[in-house]
Amino acid sequence: MDSSSSAAGLGAVDPQLQHFIQVETQKQRFQQLVHQMTELCWEKCVDKPGPRLDSRAEACFVNCVERFIDTSQFILNRLEQTQKSKPVFSESLSD
Repeated sequence: MDSSSSAAGLGAVDPQLQHFIQVETQKQRFQQLVHQMTELCWEKCVDKPGPRLDSRAEACFVNCVERFIDTSQFILNRLEQTQKSKPVFSESLSD
C-alpha cells in the first residue's frame, strides 16, 4: 500500500492510530528541521573542524540557531495567517 492510499483511508482508522501517526509525523518534521539547521549552521560557522569549537564558532552557532528558530517560527505564523484568511482549497474549486 502506497502512502497516498494510506493517507486517503485515514478517516476510517482508529482515532488512537490517527493520533499516533500525527505525533510521529511531527517528530519526523522536527528531526528534518534539526538536520537542516545543523547542516546550515555547520557550513556557516565551522571553517576547519577540530577537537573543540573556538569561541567565534560557538557564538556563530548560537546566533545561527536563534535566527533559524526565529525564521521558522515567522514562516509558520505567516502560513497560519494565510490559511485562516483564505478558503479551503477544495471549497475554492467549487466556486
